[in-house]
Amino acid sequence: MISGCVTGTGKEILVDGSSTVFPISQAVAEEFRKERPDVQVPVGISGTGGGLKRFVTGGIDVADASRRIKDSERDEAAANGIEYTEFTVAYDGLSIVVNSSNNFVFCLTTDELKRIWEPGSKLERWSQVRDGFPDRPLRLYGPDTDSGTFDYFTKAINGEEDASRSDYTASSDDNVLVQGVSGDQGSIGYFGFAYYTENREILKVLGVDNGTGCVRPSVTTINDGSYSPLSRPMFIYVNNASLEHEYVQAFVRFYLSNATELAEEVGYVGLPDSEYQIQLDRLN
Repeated sequence: MISGCVTGTGKEILVDGSSTVFPISQAVAEEFRKERPDVQVPVGISGTGGGLKRFVTGGIDVADASRRIKDSERDEAAANGIEYTEFTVAYDGLSIVVNSSNNFVFCLTTDELKRIWEPGSKLERWSQVRDGFPDRPLRLYGPDTDSGTFDYFTKAINGEEDASRSDYTASSDDNVLVQGVSGDQGSIGYFGFAYYTENREILKVLGVDNGTGCVRPSVTTINDGSYSPLSRPMFIYVNNASLEHEYVQAFVRFYLSNATELAEEVGYVGLPDSEYQIQLDRLN
Protein backbone atom coordinates (compact mmCIF):
# COMPACT_ATOMS: atom_id res chain seq x y z
CA MET A 1 0.00 0.00 0.00
CA ILE A 2 1.31 3.43 -0.89
CA SER A 3 0.73 5.92 1.92
CA GLY A 4 -0.74 9.34 1.30
CA CYS A 5 -2.40 7.97 -1.80
CA VAL A 6 -4.62 9.60 -4.39
CA THR A 7 -7.58 7.33 -5.08
CA GLY A 8 -10.21 7.44 -7.76
CA THR A 9 -12.45 9.41 -5.42
CA GLY A 10 -9.79 11.87 -4.30
CA LYS A 11 -7.01 12.07 -1.74
CA GLU A 12 -6.86 9.76 1.28
CA ILE A 13 -4.95 9.87 4.58
CA LEU A 14 -4.98 6.56 6.42
CA VAL A 15 -5.01 6.80 10.23
CA ASP A 16 -5.10 3.83 12.61
CA GLY A 17 -4.05 2.85 16.12
CA SER A 18 -4.95 3.72 19.69
CA SER A 19 -8.57 3.60 20.80
CA THR A 20 -7.61 6.20 23.41
CA VAL A 21 -6.34 8.67 20.83
CA PHE A 22 -9.21 7.83 18.46
CA PRO A 23 -11.71 10.41 19.83
CA ILE A 24 -9.41 13.37 19.19
CA SER A 25 -8.15 12.08 15.83
CA GLN A 26 -11.73 11.40 14.73
CA ALA A 27 -12.80 14.90 15.82
CA VAL A 28 -9.86 16.43 13.93
CA ALA A 29 -10.65 14.36 10.83
CA GLU A 30 -14.29 15.47 10.85
CA GLU A 31 -13.40 19.15 11.21
CA PHE A 32 -10.64 18.90 8.60
CA ARG A 33 -13.07 17.43 6.09
CA LYS A 34 -15.18 20.59 6.39
CA GLU A 35 -12.22 22.61 5.13
CA ARG A 36 -10.90 19.97 2.74
CA PRO A 37 -13.81 17.93 1.37
CA ASP A 38 -11.46 16.61 -1.30
CA VAL A 39 -9.55 14.59 1.33
CA GLN A 40 -10.82 11.38 2.93
CA VAL A 41 -9.46 10.64 6.44
CA PRO A 42 -10.65 7.25 7.70
CA VAL A 43 -9.61 6.66 11.33
CA GLY A 44 -9.28 3.06 12.50
CA ILE A 45 -9.02 1.49 15.96
CA SER A 46 -6.65 -1.47 16.07
CA GLY A 47 -4.80 -0.47 19.26
CA THR A 48 -1.47 1.30 19.55
CA GLY A 49 0.46 -1.89 18.79
CA GLY A 50 -1.79 -2.81 15.89
CA GLY A 51 -1.58 0.66 14.37
CA LEU A 52 2.19 0.84 14.70
CA LYS A 53 2.49 -2.63 13.18
CA ARG A 54 0.83 -1.26 10.04
CA PHE A 55 2.74 2.02 10.24
CA VAL A 56 6.24 0.55 10.32
CA THR A 57 5.57 -1.38 7.11
CA GLY A 58 4.24 1.69 5.29
CA GLY A 59 0.62 0.59 5.45
CA ILE A 60 -0.76 3.82 6.90
CA ASP A 61 0.15 7.50 6.95
CA VAL A 62 -0.54 8.29 10.61
CA ALA A 63 -0.39 6.06 13.69
CA ASP A 64 -2.33 7.06 16.81
CA ALA A 65 -0.41 5.99 19.92
CA SER A 66 -1.05 6.21 23.65
CA ARG A 67 2.60 5.36 24.33
CA ARG A 68 5.91 6.10 22.64
CA ILE A 69 7.08 3.87 19.82
CA LYS A 70 9.11 0.89 21.10
CA ASP A 71 12.71 0.19 20.09
CA SER A 72 11.60 -2.95 18.26
CA GLU A 73 9.04 -0.96 16.26
CA ARG A 74 11.59 1.75 15.53
CA ASP A 75 14.02 -0.90 14.27
CA GLU A 76 11.38 -2.46 12.03
CA ALA A 77 10.53 0.95 10.57
CA ALA A 78 14.21 1.56 9.81
CA ALA A 79 14.55 -1.86 8.21
CA ASN A 80 11.61 -1.01 5.96
CA GLY A 81 12.98 2.41 5.06
CA ILE A 82 10.21 4.21 6.96
CA GLU A 83 11.19 7.59 8.40
CA TYR A 84 8.69 9.38 10.60
CA THR A 85 8.03 12.33 12.87
CA GLU A 86 6.53 12.12 16.37
CA PHE A 87 4.01 14.72 17.53
CA THR A 88 2.52 15.04 21.02
CA VAL A 89 -1.14 15.99 20.65
CA ALA A 90 -2.70 15.97 24.15
CA TYR A 91 -2.57 14.61 27.68
CA ASP A 92 -4.72 11.84 29.13
CA GLY A 93 -5.43 10.61 32.62
CA LEU A 94 -5.83 6.86 32.60
CA SER A 95 -9.01 6.40 34.63
CA ILE A 96 -9.90 3.66 37.13
CA VAL A 97 -13.65 3.06 37.06
CA VAL A 98 -16.22 0.92 38.82
CA ASN A 99 -19.94 0.33 38.44
CA SER A 100 -22.04 3.39 39.28
CA SER A 101 -23.88 1.44 42.00
CA ASN A 102 -20.64 0.79 43.91
CA ASN A 103 -21.03 2.67 47.21
CA PHE A 104 -17.99 1.52 49.16
CA VAL A 105 -14.86 2.36 47.15
CA PHE A 106 -13.87 5.93 46.30
CA CYS A 107 -10.09 5.67 46.11
CA LEU A 108 -7.49 2.93 45.74
CA THR A 109 -3.78 3.08 46.47
CA THR A 110 -1.28 2.18 43.77
CA ASP A 111 -0.34 -0.83 45.92
CA GLU A 112 -3.97 -2.02 45.98
CA LEU A 113 -4.19 -1.60 42.22
CA LYS A 114 -1.02 -3.64 41.85
CA ARG A 115 -2.33 -6.43 44.05
CA ILE A 116 -5.49 -6.54 41.92
CA TRP A 117 -3.77 -6.52 38.52
CA GLU A 118 -0.29 -8.04 38.99
CA PRO A 119 0.62 -11.36 37.33
CA GLY A 120 -0.57 -14.29 39.39
CA SER A 121 -3.02 -12.22 41.44
CA LYS A 122 -5.71 -14.39 43.00
CA LEU A 123 -7.91 -11.55 44.23
CA GLU A 124 -11.48 -12.46 43.30
CA ARG A 125 -13.47 -10.69 46.05
CA TRP A 126 -13.57 -7.03 46.99
CA SER A 127 -12.99 -8.07 50.63
CA GLN A 128 -9.53 -9.28 49.59
CA VAL A 129 -8.60 -5.81 48.33
CA ARG A 130 -9.06 -4.00 51.64
CA ASP A 131 -10.35 -4.87 55.10
CA GLY A 132 -13.84 -3.45 55.42
CA PHE A 133 -14.80 -3.87 51.77
CA PRO A 134 -17.82 -6.18 51.32
CA ASP A 135 -17.47 -9.83 50.39
CA ARG A 136 -18.63 -9.37 46.80
CA PRO A 137 -17.26 -10.71 43.50
CA LEU A 138 -14.47 -8.66 41.90
CA ARG A 139 -14.50 -8.77 38.10
CA LEU A 140 -11.90 -7.03 35.95
CA TYR A 141 -12.16 -5.23 32.60
CA GLY A 142 -9.25 -3.78 30.67
CA PRO A 143 -7.57 -3.25 27.31
CA ASP A 144 -6.00 -6.09 25.39
CA THR A 145 -2.27 -6.61 25.00
CA ASP A 146 -2.07 -4.65 21.71
CA SER A 147 -3.15 -1.54 23.59
CA GLY A 148 -0.79 1.27 24.54
CA THR A 149 -3.03 1.82 27.57
CA PHE A 150 -2.25 -1.75 28.67
CA ASP A 151 1.47 -1.09 28.20
CA TYR A 152 1.33 2.16 30.16
CA PHE A 153 -0.80 0.83 33.02
CA THR A 154 1.26 -2.31 33.54
CA LYS A 155 4.48 -0.29 33.64
CA ALA A 156 3.09 2.43 35.94
CA ILE A 157 1.25 0.14 38.36
CA ASN A 158 2.90 -3.29 38.12
CA GLY A 159 6.40 -1.97 37.48
CA GLU A 160 6.94 -3.85 34.24
CA GLU A 161 5.41 -3.37 30.81
CA ASP A 162 3.07 -6.22 29.80
CA ALA A 163 3.11 -7.68 33.34
CA SER A 164 -0.54 -8.38 34.16
CA ARG A 165 -2.90 -11.10 35.27
CA SER A 166 -4.70 -12.49 32.24
CA ASP A 167 -8.02 -13.62 33.73
CA TYR A 168 -9.94 -10.45 32.91
CA THR A 169 -12.35 -9.32 30.20
CA ALA A 170 -10.13 -7.72 27.56
CA SER A 171 -11.06 -5.63 24.53
CA SER A 172 -9.34 -3.29 22.08
CA ASP A 173 -12.56 -1.24 22.02
CA ASP A 174 -12.96 1.01 25.06
CA ASN A 175 -16.70 1.25 24.43
CA VAL A 176 -16.92 -2.50 25.06
CA LEU A 177 -15.14 -1.96 28.39
CA VAL A 178 -17.52 0.88 29.27
CA GLN A 179 -20.49 -1.40 28.67
CA GLY A 180 -18.88 -4.20 30.66
CA VAL A 181 -18.16 -2.08 33.73
CA SER A 182 -21.51 -0.28 33.61
CA GLY A 183 -23.39 -3.58 33.44
CA ASP A 184 -21.51 -5.45 36.17
CA GLN A 185 -21.92 -4.45 39.83
CA GLY A 186 -18.68 -6.18 40.85
CA SER A 187 -16.60 -4.54 38.15
CA ILE A 188 -13.40 -2.54 38.04
CA GLY A 189 -11.69 -1.41 34.85
CA TYR A 190 -9.38 1.16 33.30
CA PHE A 191 -9.25 3.22 30.10
CA GLY A 192 -8.69 6.76 28.84
CA PHE A 193 -10.25 9.78 30.55
CA ALA A 194 -12.35 10.72 27.49
CA TYR A 195 -14.28 7.46 27.72
CA TYR A 196 -15.07 8.15 31.37
CA THR A 197 -16.20 11.73 30.74
CA GLU A 198 -18.40 10.62 27.86
CA ASN A 199 -20.03 8.00 30.10
CA ARG A 200 -19.89 9.66 33.51
CA GLU A 201 -23.64 9.07 34.04
CA ILE A 202 -23.18 5.29 34.03
CA LEU A 203 -19.71 4.98 35.59
CA LYS A 204 -17.96 5.95 38.82
CA VAL A 205 -14.35 7.10 38.62
CA LEU A 206 -11.97 6.43 41.51
CA GLY A 207 -9.19 8.50 42.94
CA VAL A 208 -5.67 7.09 43.03
CA ASP A 209 -3.33 7.46 46.02
CA ASN A 210 0.35 7.16 45.14
CA GLY A 211 1.38 7.90 48.73
CA THR A 212 0.69 11.63 48.69
CA GLY A 213 -3.08 11.50 49.04
CA CYS A 214 -6.06 10.57 46.92
CA VAL A 215 -6.38 12.39 43.57
CA ARG A 216 -9.17 11.93 41.05
CA PRO A 217 -8.55 12.49 37.34
CA SER A 218 -9.76 15.85 36.04
CA VAL A 219 -8.63 18.41 33.52
CA THR A 220 -6.87 20.26 36.35
CA THR A 221 -5.11 17.27 37.95
CA ILE A 222 -4.05 15.84 34.58
CA ASN A 223 -2.74 19.23 33.46
CA ASP A 224 -0.76 19.96 36.64
CA GLY A 225 0.57 16.40 36.92
CA SER A 226 -0.88 15.73 40.36
CA TYR A 227 -2.84 12.77 38.98
CA SER A 228 0.22 10.56 39.11
CA PRO A 229 1.36 8.04 37.96
CA LEU A 230 -1.52 7.72 35.49
CA SER A 231 -1.24 11.01 33.56
CA ARG A 232 0.41 10.52 30.18
CA PRO A 233 1.02 12.16 26.80
CA MET A 234 -0.66 10.95 23.61
CA PHE A 235 1.05 10.88 20.22
CA ILE A 236 0.63 10.67 16.51
CA TYR A 237 3.41 9.29 14.31
CA VAL A 238 3.46 10.57 10.73
CA ASN A 239 5.29 8.94 7.82
CA ASN A 240 7.75 11.52 6.45
CA ALA A 241 7.11 10.35 2.88
CA SER A 242 3.42 11.03 3.43
CA LEU A 243 4.26 14.50 4.78
CA GLU A 244 5.65 15.38 1.37
CA HIS A 245 2.04 15.42 0.14
CA GLU A 246 0.51 18.87 0.62
CA TYR A 247 -2.78 17.50 1.93
CA VAL A 248 -1.09 15.31 4.58
CA GLN A 249 0.96 18.25 5.81
CA ALA A 250 -2.22 20.34 5.84
CA PHE A 251 -3.94 17.69 7.96
CA VAL A 252 -1.11 17.56 10.51
CA ARG A 253 -0.95 21.34 10.63
CA PHE A 254 -4.72 21.47 11.18
CA TYR A 255 -4.40 18.80 13.90
CA LEU A 256 -1.80 20.74 15.89
CA SER A 257 -3.50 24.09 15.36
CA ASN A 258 -6.85 22.82 16.68
CA ALA A 259 -5.73 20.19 19.18
CA THR A 260 -6.31 22.30 22.29
CA GLU A 261 -9.97 22.95 21.51
CA LEU A 262 -10.75 19.51 20.13
CA ALA A 263 -8.87 17.66 22.89
CA GLU A 264 -10.93 19.39 25.54
CA GLU A 265 -14.10 18.87 23.51
CA VAL A 266 -13.65 15.09 23.66
CA GLY A 267 -12.41 14.98 27.26
CA TYR A 268 -8.63 15.28 27.09
CA VAL A 269 -6.20 18.04 28.04
CA GLY A 270 -4.42 20.18 25.47
CA LEU A 271 -0.76 21.16 25.62
CA PRO A 272 0.40 24.74 26.23
CA ASP A 273 0.13 26.76 23.01
CA SER A 274 3.91 27.16 22.94
CA GLU A 275 4.39 23.37 22.71
CA TYR A 276 2.06 23.12 19.74
CA GLN A 277 3.87 26.03 18.10
CA ILE A 278 7.26 24.31 18.48
CA GLN A 279 5.85 21.27 16.72
CA LEU A 280 4.21 23.39 14.01
CA ASP A 281 7.56 25.04 13.37
CA ARG A 282 9.04 21.60 12.67
CA LEU A 283 6.65 21.24 9.73
CA ASN A 284 8.08 24.32 7.99
